[in-house]
Amino acid sequence: MINIVVLISGSGSNLQAIMDACQSGMITGRVVGVLSNKADAYGLVRAQQAGIATTVINHKDFANRDAFDVAMQQHIDVWQPDVVVLAGFMRILTPAFVQYFEGKLVNIHPSLLPVYKGLHTHKRVLASGDKRHGCSVHFVNHELDGGAVIAQAVFDVLPQDNEQTLTESVHKYEHLLYPQVLSWLANGRLRYQQGVPVLDSQVLSRPVRLLF
Repeated sequence: MINIVVLISGSGSNLQAIMDACQSGMITGRVVGVLSNKADAYGLVRAQQAGIATTVINHKDFANRDAFDVAMQQHIDVWQPDVVVLAGFMRILTPAFVQYFEGKLVNIHPSLLPVYKGLHTHKRVLASGDKRHGCSVHFVNHELDGGAVIAQAVFDVLPQDNEQTLTESVHKYEHLLYPQVLSWLANGRLRYQQGVPVLDSQVLSRPVRLLF
């Protein structure tokens, strides 16, 4: 059983999906701690209601990103995580933090990486006239949204779609994709090896695409 630490900044809907998957046995693991940089993040309430330890480390209390990340690292270490999950954590991490948790640090991004790194992905999909959209789970490296992609959920963009409907669709698929990838980590099917994901002893030269 793996120990999972989740970093959040907001509502924690992906956190809820992960907690539910642990509860159901889909993920052979448990969320041992939730850390937020915002005291009013609703995800903290979700965790507390589930009896999970929480902490708030406000980035505004630190002189720079390095000091903030050191404080986070020290607190996360207390929870002894096997994996650290970024679930709507809206801070850019320092290279030192990423290197410290290399191979244990995963993120979900609302686009089919490598396209549309960064913000406003739904608007950019619509502006480009893309026919397909989705979300990606990837190992985190020093480059923003640039780590090796493990898996993606893909769906068709419909003529009537707008930013709101794409946001809702991506959230729905995130809540399916993230627990699936974490279940692979928990049961040993997924490993991180020299910067690349290995699933069922096969190096992933391209992401697994899941059509839910």
